[in-house]
Amino acid sequence: MQHIRDRAISVEPLDTAAMELASARQQQLTKPAGSLGRLEDIAVQIAGITGHPVPRIERKAVIIMAGDHGVTNEGVSAYPSAVTMQMVYNFLQGGAAINALAHFVGAKVIVVDVGVAADISHPDLLSRKVAFGTADMALEPAMTHVQMLEAIQVGIDIFDAQLDQGIDLVATGDMGIGNTTAASAITASLLQMPVALVTGRGTGIDDEQLAHKIQVIEKALARHVPNPQDPLDVLMKVGGLEIAGLVGVIVAAASRRVPVVIDGFISGAAALIAIELNPLVREYLLAGHVSVERGHHLILERLGLSPLLDLKLRLGEGTGAVLAMSLIEAALHTHSEMATFEEAGVSTREEK
Repeated sequence: MQHIRDRAISVEPLDTAAMELASARQQQLTKPAGSLGRLEDIAVQIAGITGHPVPRIERKAVIIMAGDHGVTNEGVSAYPSAVTMQMVYNFLQGGAAINALAHFVGAKVIVVDVGVAADISHPDLLSRKVAFGTADMALEPAMTHVQMLEAIQVGIDIFDAQLDQGIDLVATGDMGIGNTTAASAITASLLQMPVALVTGRGTGIDDEQLAHKIQVIEKALARHVPNPQDPLDVLMKVGGLEIAGLVGVIVAAASRRVPVVIDGFISGAAALIAIELNPLVREYLLAGHVSVERGHHLILERLGLSPLLDLKLRLGEGTGAVLAMSLIEAALHTHSEMATFEEAGVSTREEK
């Protein structure tokens, strides 16, 4: 655990000197000050993250953590847990929404088995299985302490390996039937809010199933009483192996000064845990979108992040985060490629 906490503690504040230079450049570009809105803010933030006043992004990736959830035995999802394995194969064969969108934006898709409840063999799969899914949180803690730490370490190691190969921008993705149940439990615990206010329909359950899902989460929280002051205790008792893996990815990226585009509800739950380990992690995050999952906007409010997109997505996989990559790149292209007033021979407001 100490290694993970040390990695989180190593996250540093943004480079204010680079941000000041980036802001100054924005003021000199051929446009009214502030007229590019949040695109300007993105450019300045990424300057602060990378330490480069005119940052560039050339290599992008989405890291998809996959894991199953024992709580699916309680009937909280519209789909069986076997779909997790089937969708992992779909990712690897290039047939999922995330593959199409990642191809569109030029991002590499990295699929990691951190806890799928089946053996998967594929040359493109990064198999780092900690367990064959979590335990049923309604009956026992989702993970052991050791499993949780191992899953976080998987995320750290995967990101570090990708960074060594070259990566300038990373998106978080997930796959795991039952994972909105885990994310709802994490959110309710860390935000200290009623389960019903943070729990949505996940894969499309009906009203009766939603009421049951809420009851299952309430039962798990009452049984295990996770400590909201200890994010890792919450993660261990009611979280997921893929969520733990994403915590590792987020912490590792922030510690290596790489911007992270978080996806929807599952990634948001992982980000909540990561910023509890070190609040500075938040400065390295961009919210790709806001999901229709009920708890996601509450997570973003706690994180202090405004989503770049609101497309009523609820798929996961990293789809919203990858879509937002194109906006982030657009922000950096305007920042680097626009002419200054002096270069273009355009008068400023003061020159009349």
